[in-house]
Amino acid sequence: MTTTVSNQTADRLQLAIEKIVDPGIIGLSVRVNNEQGEWVGTAGAGGNVKPPADGHIRIGSNTKTFTATLVLQLVAEDRIGLDDPVSDHLPEFGIDQRITVRMLLQQTSGLFNFTGEVYEDGSIVFGIPIPYGPNGKEWLDNRFKTYRPQELVELALSKPARFEPGAGWSYSNTNYVLARLLVEKVTGRTVTEEMQRLILTPLGMSHTVVPDDAEIAEPHAHAYYRYDEDGEPRTVDITRQNPSWVSAGGDMISTTEDLHTFIAALTGGKLLPDELREEMFTPRATGIPNMDYGLGVFVLTTDDGATVISHNGAAVGHAALMYATPDGSKTLTAALNCVDDANLTVAAAFQGAQQRLLNEVFGSRPA
Repeated sequence: MTTTVSNQTADRLQLAIEKIVDPGIIGLSVRVNNEQGEWVGTAGAGGNVKPPADGHIRIGSNTKTFTATLVLQLVAEDRIGLDDPVSDHLPEFGIDQRITVRMLLQQTSGLFNFTGEVYEDGSIVFGIPIPYGPNGKEWLDNRFKTYRPQELVELALSKPARFEPGAGWSYSNTNYVLARLLVEKVTGRTVTEEMQRLILTPLGMSHTVVPDDAEIAEPHAHAYYRYDEDGEPRTVDITRQNPSWVSAGGDMISTTEDLHTFIAALTGGKLLPDELREEMFTPRATGIPNMDYGLGVFVLTTDDGATVISHNGAAVGHAALMYATPDGSKTLTAALNCVDDANLTVAAAFQGAQQRLLNEVFGSRPA
């Protein structure tokens, strides 16, 4: 544990994270930055070794915030217009001409999610094999397969849209793979090169990467997946996995320190002009209580009525949390490693961890 905050705050935070870990969440590393300074703490469940405080973690859907920021930076450079039809830039896909760049970032395009859709009546339409649901074992057996972003988009476009463009809100990884392809088409460079040019190098984020293989740099906590084989439960280490199946919907690797650097810079006005940052943080109703969506970020309302800018992400055995006040004066970033499975057994513990940490750091009434 490292700290520059008050002893009372440090003790309270350490107690909170020790209560979060359980047999599902194996390890937890948390970083809090505020006006007092910085606090970093770790905890391991059941006598397990604590994860490294500065370990690399697969950040899942936090990748969407990076991608959205990149697109908005290109808007600031007059390379893209927020209300441009996506088909003007990517005509090869035959995308509905009503779908705009804004709709991709806002999750309002209506495009089918290539990782599958669950509809209001309970019906499910499957996409590619993913770790969760009945195709979990197929994903596990093929976890080193490389998918091309274009084939993920083509699969999505072969399915009926969920709703008319702009007529609703639905979380779809397809939107963000298209955003990645948009960046590459407009700039003529890879998303990795543009991420380095506009975000990672200017902020000195040397531990954040867009991976192109199954590797993850040391140090890192391990990720696990549990499944049944011949009626017997088995657990396998899945720390090495190829995240191309989700692409810009959730493939990046980072650390809690780098995530703090990023979200503090984004909310603090260092990455976008004020008018685009305001666009990004303007909430649209999602239908989820106290959880609206801007452009690549969730805009949360805490139990105390405060506003918090956030995105979290799960990446099969790894997960990352990222929260900040709208001015960047207080941030919370966290890395979790767990035993995942096709039934999302750890989901309740993950949601509980999010809520407890949110209340501890941003609430006036600590949990």
